[in-house]
Amino acid sequence: MKNIIKNTLKVSVLAGLLTTSFSSFSNSVWEVKKGEDVVHIGGTIHLLPITEYPLPNVFTDTYKEADSIVLEAKLPTPDDQTGQMAMLKAMAYAEGETLSQHLSEQTNESLKQYFSAVGIQFDKLDKFKPGFISSMILNIETQKAGMGGAGVDMYFSQLANKDNKSIEYLETLDFQLNMLANMGVGNEEYVVKHNLAEAEKIVPMLKKLIAAWRTGDENAINELALVQMKEQFPESFKTMMTDRNLDWVPKIEALFNDDDKEFVLVGAAHLVGEDSVIEQLKKKGYEITKL
Repeated sequence: MKNIIKNTLKVSVLAGLLTTSFSSFSNSVWEVKKGEDVVHIGGTIHLLPITEYPLPNVFTDTYKEADSIVLEAKLPTPDDQTGQMAMLKAMAYAEGETLSQHLSEQTNESLKQYFSAVGIQFDKLDKFKPGFISSMILNIETQKAGMGGAGVDMYFSQLANKDNKSIEYLETLDFQLNMLANMGVGNEEYVVKHNLAEAEKIVPMLKKLIAAWRTGDENAINELALVQMKEQFPESFKTMMTDRNLDWVPKIEALFNDDDKEFVLVGAAHLVGEDSVIEQLKKKGYEITKL
């Protein structure tokens, strides 16, 4: 149970961070130029099975040339007890409040049956908010299919630490935890029912998303990661995608005008579609080439 919750804490952040106008299918790395100054931006998959390694050469080659990498946020390591406890606290309701209080009797029963089928007592999870439960369902489904994995961001974070390359971040962990902790709050019934109904589709969708990421198929990434979210959860889409993209653009612009070579790594869905980071940078006049 502890291992499942620990994995789910990691998935809670990474998955929340999973989500066109280009038509060339090649890869998911862009070169952004301002005069002679260059910043590279790579779209990542936050949950990538070990069987999907090695990564496409364009990622590893760009990393080798970079002086530093820029990630979404610094995640606590598995042995960081303080960080793990902070994540658990953020994902839990206040004392005396439970998820089941916000669900219909039928949805409560369906949720209990789902977890019971994999040997987990729901009573131990009832204190957690819907964002955590959604991530737990994702974790269970990917683990059952043998598709668990830390993902591209964690891979490069560990590699940069090993290579003594500097790491910068676009957001704080507290910001991400607060964002993810508020997902579905006030709309628990709909969110939980939706996740239970979609559970069997998680693995097929993830396989399609990974295939689209490898070939840089932006239309497919947009369809798989963004379209449904925008239609069914417009508030979450604005908070997790549109607002963050707009917030990241000036931070990426600040990376120019120095001698360092930076490699920015964010979820692939942030780089496709009309509200994407790439589109915002194009509108500002940057010269952008897909590698």
